[in-house]
Amino acid sequence: MNLRIALFILLAPVVSYAQPSSYDLSGYVKYLSSSSTYPSIDGRLCDQLLHARLNTSWYPTESIRGELDMRARAYYGQSVEKVPHFSDLIKTRYDFASLDAVLWSARKSVAYAQIDRVWLDYSAGKLEATLGRQRIAWGTALVWNVIDLYNPKSVLDFDYEEKPGADALRLQYYTGAVSKAELAAQPAKSAKKAIVAGLYSINAFEYDFYGIAGVRDNRWVAGGAWAGSILKGGFRGEFLFSGAPDKSMQPVASPPEIFGSSLTGYDKPVFSMVLSGDYTLPNSFYIHTECLYNSNGKTSNAGVFQQDALDAGMLSPARWSLYQEFAYDVTPLMRATLFGIWNPNDKSGIVVPMVTRSLKTNLDLLLIALLGSGKQYSEYGDAGKSVYFRLKYSY
Repeated sequence: MNLRIALFILLAPVVSYAQPSSYDLSGYVKYLSSSSTYPSIDGRLCDQLLHARLNTSWYPTESIRGELDMRARAYYGQSVEKVPHFSDLIKTRYDFASLDAVLWSARKSVAYAQIDRVWLDYSAGKLEATLGRQRIAWGTALVWNVIDLYNPKSVLDFDYEEKPGADALRLQYYTGAVSKAELAAQPAKSAKKAIVAGLYSINAFEYDFYGIAGVRDNRWVAGGAWAGSILKGGFRGEFLFSGAPDKSMQPVASPPEIFGSSLTGYDKPVFSMVLSGDYTLPNSFYIHTECLYNSNGKTSNAGVFQQDALDAGMLSPARWSLYQEFAYDVTPLMRATLFGIWNPNDKSGIVVPMVTRSLKTNLDLLLIALLGSGKQYSEYGDAGKSVYFRLKYSY
């Protein structure tokens, strides 16, 4: 669908019926400069990105609210020229209306815009229903969420704070002050790719507990999560059981058998689990440790199976993944962070140092580097080394 037509259709009700006090506008403008090197690409890639976001919230009645959010990105630099299919890599794809447009495409420059949130929400007593492109974030861990069936995130995608949404219907029924039952359905062009799942949450023994069950990619899934504290430190966990991948849904192109069997060809039920703990000292020093386990994960050549893992609904192709983070408030306006992800089987990893600084009201500075290391075909062997400078103005 043409982006201008989509915007007109979606904004028309707001323009026609909303009073000046019935909607809010917010967003940001970001400038990101980067310098990167990758083992598979000759030379250094220097790039510039201008990223603008507009969020609109509509409140026609006390029971109804709506959201329409979009972002536009303009890239200039050597990645556009040298990275194969760069324009395709920056797109977020949906089964139905993409609501996006390539604004221009040149040899060293490309601009892309997309509506990534558009939903209506209706509340009546204890019942809440939300229909449209929305964020359905299930899970308690801070890095990996194995029970997040709809919007799995990546901690390395630091420049997209909102994360992609899902085209879905979500029903929530609040059974108490700290408990609820939830049902979410995300259709797909192929019925086998649809996701339908339910969640129930309660609070007991000063812990939040979650249980989920449903169907994803023509496979049954069941799991749970918890969040609480031990000795004043956060303690969280998630686990997920799922049926063996449906053989009829295996991708056409799988990694060559010389690297091992495909993750989508696994013929046994799969178990994944995350354990997470964090603690903040009185002087603001922060420590966070997290571990991810996949029963069918690879112990070698994990880098070859990155896309295969996504097709199999996995957050990582590795058997084990370890995360460690340290952070400290240098001043009330400056925070320094260092975190890393380590694959203990193939001995690859990525280290991410980061500094954030508030320059003035609504204007923030970010300095961050993504430093990958490892042998060829390892999980982070092709991650390269990148340094980023970002200014962000929020309104």
